[in-house]
Amino acid sequence: MLRRNCLLLFLCFLFEQSSCAPFQSRPGQEWPHSQTGPPAAGRNGGSRGFQRVKRGWVWNQFFVLEEYMGSDPQYVGKLHTDLDKGDSAVKYTLSGDGAGTIFTIDQITGDIHALRSLDREVKPYYTLRAQAVDIETNRPLEPESEFVIKVQDINDNEPKFLEGPYTASVPEMSPVGTYVMKVTATDADDPTYGNSARVVYSILHGQPYFSVDPKTGVIRTALPNMDREMKELYQVLIQAKDMGGQLGGLAGTTTINITLSDVNDNPPRFSKSIFHLRVPESSAVGSAVGRIKAHDLDIGKNAEVEYNIVPGDGGAMFDITTNEHNQEGIIMLKKPLDYETKKAYTFKVEASNAHLDPRFHNFGPFKDTATVKINVLDVDEPPVFSKPSYAMDVYEDTPQGTIIGAVTAQDLDAGNSPVRYSIDWKSDLDSFFDIDPVRGTISTNELLDRESIAQHNISVVATKVSKYDNPVLTSKVAVTVHVLDINEFPPELAMPYETYVCESAKVGQVIQVISARDQDLPQAGQKFSFKSPQEGVKTKNFTIRDFGNNTAGVMTLRVGFKRRSQEIYHLPVVIEDGGLQTLSSTGTLTIRVCGCDTDGSLLTCSAEAIFLPVGLSTGALIAILVCIVILLVIVVLYVGVRRQKKKETLMTSKEDIRDNVIHYDDEGGGEEDTHAFDMGTLRNPKVIKENMFRRDVKPELGLCPRRPVASQNSADISNFISLRLQEHEGDTSAPPYDSLATYAYEGEGSVAESLSSIESVKGETEEDYDYLNEWGPRFKTLAGIFGERSESQSDVTSSITTENKH
Repeated sequence: MLRRNCLLLFLCFLFEQSSCAPFQSRPGQEWPHSQTGPPAAGRNGGSRGFQRVKRGWVWNQFFVLEEYMGSDPQYVGKLHTDLDKGDSAVKYTLSGDGAGTIFTIDQITGDIHALRSLDREVKPYYTLRAQAVDIETNRPLEPESEFVIKVQDINDNEPKFLEGPYTASVPEMSPVGTYVMKVTATDADDPTYGNSARVVYSILHGQPYFSVDPKTGVIRTALPNMDREMKELYQVLIQAKDMGGQLGGLAGTTTINITLSDVNDNPPRFSKSIFHLRVPESSAVGSAVGRIKAHDLDIGKNAEVEYNIVPGDGGAMFDITTNEHNQEGIIMLKKPLDYETKKAYTFKVEASNAHLDPRFHNFGPFKDTATVKINVLDVDEPPVFSKPSYAMDVYEDTPQGTIIGAVTAQDLDAGNSPVRYSIDWKSDLDSFFDIDPVRGTISTNELLDRESIAQHNISVVATKVSKYDNPVLTSKVAVTVHVLDINEFPPELAMPYETYVCESAKVGQVIQVISARDQDLPQAGQKFSFKSPQEGVKTKNFTIRDFGNNTAGVMTLRVGFKRRSQEIYHLPVVIEDGGLQTLSSTGTLTIRVCGCDTDGSLLTCSAEAIFLPVGLSTGALIAILVCIVILLVIVVLYVGVRRQKKKETLMTSKEDIRDNVIHYDDEGGGEEDTHAFDMGTLRNPKVIKENMFRRDVKPELGLCPRRPVASQNSADISNFISLRLQEHEGDTSAPPYDSLATYAYEGEGSVAESLSSIESVKGETEEDYDYLNEWGPRFKTLAGIFGERSESQSDVTSSITTENKH
């Protein structure tokens, strides 16, 4: 490099005077007008301004070899301008990166040297500025020019794996060519210059199991069916060499630790085919009675084993679970053991993998079976109580010596030894209770006070009486005694109820649900019953129905409740509590009759509202009342005129087809008035003619045969008159209007007010107004009025019929 630069400088001086190689002129750059001329002119002709001349020097890029190891400074290049005539009148200066420290220049000759060795990887190039000045005046002869010194690369850096050593994993039994990982080595040399940075990968250690791509550094498996259970860890040494792997290239290595990850390719296997276990008969239900294990060569989830008892002889007595930590099968006791009943059990246990890999199903079933034999050992056991704990209730102030309950324990061994009972003194320091040592009955030893101690917790000890010199066997049981409160307060209604019944209520309809409260304890467990004051006596209107859940319902027994007839009903209710000494009280429910809508919604409960239209203003109500008064006056006048006409027609009638009726202007005095009418006619039965018919009816043959007239001396005259009354009532030949029927003998002291058939039960048929109920809620008031009128007419007709029969 140095010789080449020197040759170029020599050729420059021989063939060109205006420029110097390696420096070349750059077109377009000229000296500034403000600068002075060449130094020779200054010396010969005095000071004058620079002439405009062609640019004589521009620096191109210099090269310097890195890692120079020579003893002398390394020659870089030479600066020269065409203004330098070789008379030492021009001085060259250097500034920029490393000027004076790394690079130096000969001020007279312009030679540049590097003072020390350079490293391209530290700094690849340096930018400097050169200046040619007059050696005497120190004025610049040309503008300052910039050039670059580039450090030329040599292969002085080996490839490096910056992230090594590496760790990788690949599943066992993987096929050839399975990707493992990729490694990358970096070379600090210049990749654009030569082959110094071109890296090639190779395996130094790890064959034939793995391979590496020489260009990409991708590592793959090279052998099939690598088994983790045979070898799990592989250490692979990878080399990266520059210069394309050629001889003389630098190399770097790294280590890759490759682990084969587990797959489920091994089934569980029992170490033996039969397991023998011994279990004492006193083992508690749920306790572990033994452990078995099936070994699986896999690890992690692939080694998880599930154990199942194959249904058989003794499988119902035991259960098996898996210990998650060591994959052991723990055999648990499901039912109590009894040596006297059965001394041995045999069953089979199956072990299988929980997570199967479908790739290895062709290897065979992933499960194994073993037989378990369990021998039951006889144990001398303590007495066993019939219950795990006892709870007893006793009322406060119970007399001393009262039995409140009993505990029972027995010896389950074959000897069936007797058992004795006692109370643990530590649990009953105040000696509130006593126990019969043979029967186990617990009784009170003192008066109990619930306000002082509401609950006593004692322990009863059962001791086995053995005939031999065996150790004393005992067992304890907890007994809880609840002191109950005495029933002191009677129950009462929970609240003052506002009960109503709709006029349209049906039979059996529940109109109110009631409940009760009691000041006694406990509040949550009280039991109430409800009933009417007189059990067995059926009331007309309402009754109480006990629901059995501390509530009762008020139920209707009839229909047709009317506010006009009765607006308020009072219903007594007897409430009893469920205490030991039952207390009761009687409450009264006030039931109001109300008007309701068709769906049972309450409209009004006021009796006056029956006669008032709903939704009318005061003026409209007054107008309606005035119209009603006018109509009443018209009706009264019309009735009076009709009565007057009837009287005149009856008095002036010359021919009356009916019996003669004598009209008087004054009202008679009744039966006691003997002056207004000759009563002898009624009292003389001889006056009656035989086979008399009504003159206004054409008689028919064979119709309503007359019965023989009673004799004058007959004592039962009232029966005779009753028979005649029935004849008149059943006579179908009677005209459509009332007629006066006479009887031959009325009898003395008769209580009958009238024997006429005018008000007979066979009278005019009353009209049915029930269709008004189907017209909607606006006609309910009108339907109620006409319904009551129909009922009253029906009652009057029934009363008249009864009177006529008498």
